[in-house]
Amino acid sequence: MQEPDPNELAKLHAEAFKKHGRAWSASEFGRLLAQKQVFCCADAASFAIGRAIADEAELLTLATDPLQQRRGLGLKRLAEFENEAKARGARSAFLEVAENNRSAISLYERCVYIIKGRRNGYYLTPVGQRINALVMEKQL
Repeated sequence: MQEPDPNELAKLHAEAFKKHGRAWSASEFGRLLAQKQVFCCADAASFAIGRAIADEAELLTLATDPLQQRRGLGLKRLAEFENEAKARGARSAFLEVAENNRSAISLYERCVYIIKGRRNGYYLTPVGQRINALVMEKQL
């Protein structure tokens, strides 16, 4: 797979996260992707970035171009994330999702992620509102 461009990831992330929080900058993506435990599963319209350490993986972010949503891209990227995590030795995966992001929660539940906890005030919206995060986990 071709090395992802941090500028393109930042652009897509900004579009995907307009309603659900702060978008990450190109420099943040660059620093993240430079870490050896971090991996990216991507195409032109969507990506998943994860990290695998020991027997656990974390989905750091999943983004799909809003004009391409509801076409199975998020499901495909999530499956690629899980497969890469397993290949790196992970036996479980976890993620955080804003509790008001119903479409993302539905995707994760469809893929058998289970709510394990809540982080109060974890996300800050663009207008300064604090949103709780649900912590979800799946056995791989």
